[in-house]
Formats: sequence, C-alpha cells, structure tokens
Amino acid sequence: MTPPQFNSWQSIQDEVLRRIHAREWPPGTVIPNEADLAQDFGCARATVNRALRALADAGILERRRKAGTRVALHPVSRATVDIPLIRQEITARGLVYAYRHLSRRIASPPRDVAATLCAGTPCEGLHVTALHLASDAPFVFEDRWISLTTAPAAAAQGFETLSANEWLISTIPYTHGDIRFSAEVAPESIAELLGTSPGAPIFVVERTTWDHTRAITTVRLNYAPGYSITTGIGTPS
Repeated sequence: MTPPQFNSWQSIQDEVLRRIHAREWPPGTVIPNEADLAQDFGCARATVNRALRALADAGILERRRKAGTRVALHPVSRATVDIPLIRQEITARGLVYAYRHLSRRIASPPRDVAATLCAGTPCEGLHVTALHLASDAPFVFEDRWISLTTAPAAAAQGFETLSANEWLISTIPYTHGDIRFSAEVAPESIAELLGTSPGAPIFVVERTTWDHTRAITTVRLNYAPGYSITTGIGTPS
C-alpha cells in the first residue's frame, strides 16, 4: 500500500482533521510539536505550521506559547469574510464595473485615523476617495487612508484608473484585519454620491488591515441602498 503523500499544508491539514475525527487525538489532547510532526509527515516544519495555523484560525485547535497545541474541547465555528475586489464583486453579480477616481492627497490623518494608522507617532498618510459603479449606478463610495510608513510604494500611485482596493490586494501583503459593519443614515454629501436621499439607510463597512503590529490601510466603504453581504460559517472538512 502506498503511504500517503504530505507535500502541501492542505494535505497535512486533512490528515490532522482525520486524526481528530477518528479520536486518535480526542478533544483536549496536546498534539505532537511541529518538529515531530514535520518528521512524521516528511515535510518542512513551515508547512506543518501553516496547516496548524489554519486549523487554529478555524477554532479546531488551540495554540498557546510554551503550552503547545491541543485539540479544542469545544470547537467554535467562525464566520469568515474575505476582502473582496470590488470590481470582481460587481462583475460576479452580472453587472458592468466602472471606477471613478475622486481625490488623492498626502496629509496628516485626522486624529481618529491617526490613532490607528500612526500608532501614536507623527506620520503621513495617503487619502484616496473613489466611487465604484455597477452598470452606471453608484455601488460603493470608498474613503481610504493608506499608511506611507507601512506601504510607502502607495505614494507613487495615482489611482486615477486602478482603485486603491485593487492595488493593495494585489501588491501589499497583510497578516490580519479588523472589520466593523453598521447600518447608518446617509449624510448629504455621501447621499449625493450614491444617488440617494439624505437620511436614506446605507450599509457601511469599516476595515483596517495590518502587517503584524503596523496598520497598512483603513477604509470606510459606504454602499448604496439595497446592498447585501454574504459570508459563511463552518470549519474545514
């Protein structure tokens, strides 16, 4: 019988899940360390680390420094939200995407933004605003600050034809993010951009992405009335 091949983090993730589901590693069990698993699977330790991190992110494993990695006693299903390319989000709905650059300037961020983007020290940010359209109708107004400390390459970008959303996702790697959803009433300035009435209900997403402890960008996305978001709840299988 040919032994299984563990040449990717996904294949290792699948094997770890199999052992958990087969109760070879029951809930609460401390599993072998990464070095031992790498020897067991015949792969690099970094590959094992990637698989275990994915399972920890999904709530299947609990990882603590100096205490090792154990199978969660009560695995938690977590909702996951991808950072979408707005262009792809629009075309996936069968609509025609268009981008309208509104403004770009390098400046000191306002106090509330600076608290996140600058971590309490003076810094400059790139402020970009844009309107994304779906078949000529306003879809979302993007109001974004980019840290020129964490992402200095942004200073050379004009964003006249390529959105900051698309440039950041394709160019600047991030480790994690914070996201907040809210239902708000549209102020007059944003209502005009979104083609709706002042006071109309709109969906707002506020998101910050990070490179470890350094903020990369913080954005406020104001969606036109009628927008909905879809996510998933589950664990790897």
